[in-house]
Amino acid sequence: MSTSPTISTSDPTGLHRVLDERTVLPQAAERLDTRRELWPDEVRIRVERLNLDAASFRQLERTHGDGDGVRRAVLEIVAGRGKMQNPETGSGGMLVGTVEEVGPESPLGLAVGDRVATLVSLTLTPLVIEDGLADWDGTSEQVPCDGYAILFGRSIAAVLPDDLAPELSLSVMDVCGAPALTRRVVEEHAARGRGVTVAVVGGAGKSGSLSLAAARDAGATRTIGVVPHEAEADLLRGADLADAVAVADARDPIALRDAVTAAGGPADVTVVCVDVPGCEGGAVLATADGGTVIFFSMATSFSAAALGAEGLAADVRMLVGNGYVPGHAAYALDLLRGHAGVRGLFERRL
Repeated sequence: MSTSPTISTSDPTGLHRVLDERTVLPQAAERLDTRRELWPDEVRIRVERLNLDAASFRQLERTHGDGDGVRRAVLEIVAGRGKMQNPETGSGGMLVGTVEEVGPESPLGLAVGDRVATLVSLTLTPLVIEDGLADWDGTSEQVPCDGYAILFGRSIAAVLPDDLAPELSLSVMDVCGAPALTRRVVEEHAARGRGVTVAVVGGAGKSGSLSLAAARDAGATRTIGVVPHEAEADLLRGADLADAVAVADARDPIALRDAVTAAGGPADVTVVCVDVPGCEGGAVLATADGGTVIFFSMATSFSAAALGAEGLAADVRMLVGNGYVPGHAAYALDLLRGHAGVRGLFERRL
């Protein structure tokens, strides 16, 4: 049985694990306390696999070149910060593992032996890697890993389903906030009593394909998938998730606007799911007055989005996809099970 650390009280947000001199939440902290011993409301997970978020992984690839360099960079980040938070992108990812110990006051409803995916970011999760990532070649977002992680009282985790491979479940749960929020927003627009056109930028990707499926599920009358080149356009057409597929560089605001318009826009709801910077202006231009733009990419500059919309006199609502909507994991997994096109795109990326 573990004993509690010297500090006898904990905060459900994890403040007691922050080692910074100033008071900040764990996500904003420079370093977290990673000791194994649990506070009463914590849970310790034996980690099996990390899933790095796309923006972070792409930045690491560009900066470090080969897999060995990427692996060393991840190890250095985790050792230095006590969590996986890319200092350039500010983002992290999530993990899969098995519950190793549960504090007596944990509210998460987990039991020792449960195989779970954490639904909170690695940027706020105390993490220790114990195997040097020996089984990872540094060339994929999914990282075989042996180590442990700590969940707080306000963390979120979902027990892995028995009917899906763990790596597939992890890949879906990593982006499960996107389809849930897309459904909510599309339903809000549909309740106004007119047709709803939804454009998803990055429609052939993980969050994009799920968002297209969710838009249809929520009653969208037209769905438009935007992809950067013909190869992805062919994939998306084969998945049968969009009424129209548009090819455009999302970083070119005029090209994105014109592509969405030609495909049946402007959109009432535009969902940005690409992991490259500079897509804010095009997303705003592609959206009708009174419409909504949802930004799910960690590469988004929210100041650029706000100031750009103001400068364009665009009457659009802009939402930050924060990754959490009640029931989001179960909903995303149901979409995967129910749409062969979504499942095919996910399995191809694995």
